[in-house]
Amino acid sequence: MIPPKLYLGCAVWSYKGWVGNFYPAKTKSGDFLNLYSQQFNTVEGNTTFYAVPQPNTVTKWANETTKEFKFCPKFPKTITHKGLLQPKIAQGLSFLKIMSGLEDKLGVVFAQLPPSYSPQYIKDLREFLIAFKKHDIAVEVRHPDWFVSPYKEQLNQMLLELNIARVLLDTRPIYNCNNDPQVNSQRRKPNVPLQPVVTNNYALVRFISNPEAEYNQAYLAQWAIQVSDWLKIGKTVYFFVHCPVEEKSPNTANYFKDLLEKQGVSIEQRSTNAINTATQLNLFEI
Repeated sequence: MIPPKLYLGCAVWSYKGWVGNFYPAKTKSGDFLNLYSQQFNTVEGNTTFYAVPQPNTVTKWANETTKEFKFCPKFPKTITHKGLLQPKIAQGLSFLKIMSGLEDKLGVVFAQLPPSYSPQYIKDLREFLIAFKKHDIAVEVRHPDWFVSPYKEQLNQMLLELNIARVLLDTRPIYNCNNDPQVNSQRRKPNVPLQPVVTNNYALVRFISNPEAEYNQAYLAQWAIQVSDWLKIGKTVYFFVHCPVEEKSPNTANYFKDLLEKQGVSIEQRSTNAINTATQLNLFEI
């Protein structure tokens, strides 16, 4: 049995605004991924949401990253955002075949569903997920009805039965703040409740941080305790830091890493040359 691990990273690796801060000055874009993998041990594959990469590109990604690195790609929006999911099963399996080129660097693949995809489509969702039961899959829902009874219970029970992970989207830092105009103008994530359920052996958290560090600290302190508790009971945790101002994400992730170390949690793949800068989550009941 593979022991539980913590994977910590950001949503992207190819971000020019990190040059001179997270990446050394004058770093070329072709070196971004290798340098990123020396700092963090996972990345959320946002790029696959917009375009399916060629197989040789996927192989290149695998070759450029460190040994224990994991990619967590999104299903393309042509699958998740173009009507019902069941007719896209073959397309989804084809996508996973391409992603299998990552070999043991392929982590959890997740389907991010649009706000228009409501519980009325739960049968469609079930049929789609059944087709991927043999893979490490997670699902993120955004329609508000998924977060209220009876639909939240129906969804959680289905995911438990199918052994599918549920993405835990935490947008509290960008909504529970002082309505800073910069944040307001760049909010793209839904204001939905943090759904306190883990439905298989993977906990996948997407933390939407605030550009102002003070609005993140209390939430990250809670998450550090929860992540430590999950690891102790055998969960593998993927934790991704987002930010409306993406320049801030690596620093926030590094801050969270320091909090985790205080809980006795280590992240194996963090480079020594890093730049300084249904399990219920009762802790998060709000």
